[in-house]
Amino acid sequence: MVHYSLELWYNTVLVLLTGNLKNAEVAIDALAICLNINGWEMMISLGFLAAASVRVSNELGRGSSKAAKFSIVVTVLTSFSIGLVLFLIFLFVRGKLAYIFTTSHEVASAVADLSPLLAFSILLNSVQPVLSGVAVGAGWQSIVAYINIACYYLVGIPIGVVLGYVMDMHVKGVWIGMLIGTFIQTVVLIIVTYRTDWEKQVIVAHNQINKWFVADPEETRTQVA
Repeated sequence: MVHYSLELWYNTVLVLLTGNLKNAEVAIDALAICLNINGWEMMISLGFLAAASVRVSNELGRGSSKAAKFSIVVTVLTSFSIGLVLFLIFLFVRGKLAYIFTTSHEVASAVADLSPLLAFSILLNSVQPVLSGVAVGAGWQSIVAYINIACYYLVGIPIGVVLGYVMDMHVKGVWIGMLIGTFIQTVVLIIVTYRTDWEKQVIVAHNQINKWFVADPEETRTQVA
């Protein structure tokens, strides 16, 4: 999916930005560890993304706006609950987290410094992908892609560059930029989802289905006869 590819490319840009910071070796090691952990959590959220996308599209196609809204609430709350548990875990074990990946005390210290930001990223990423799945299920793929571009590339990266390079916050500043971009993206998706007229989306879904509907030749001949 395009919006998922944009997010993966964004992580690559973060690594490139971090590679030009002072003490880049430690910074990249710490960033790589945090991105890996964040990626593991994203696998859970991507499962909910797929579930939300399929369920919302099925319910809209079936003509049940209430079931579509109910499925949105259930998937978002379930994913958020898992994210909240992981958020608390990573906050409490941040001092020991990096030793799963490295024996370097310097890298472990850098990861511990990033861990609170990682915890908040995990919390946001437990909601944002699910809402993206809702948008995909409703047929708003292009809207999600534009939101990703605006929040990640027009907000997150510039703020990360300013904080990391100008404000001399190093890798922490780069991550804060990513976190701000993700936060804005999540808020925008929440607003879009909340303000959506789902009864109208049922009509839109039926129109799309009818647009591609091919009548059964046997039924057509019967009607003509």
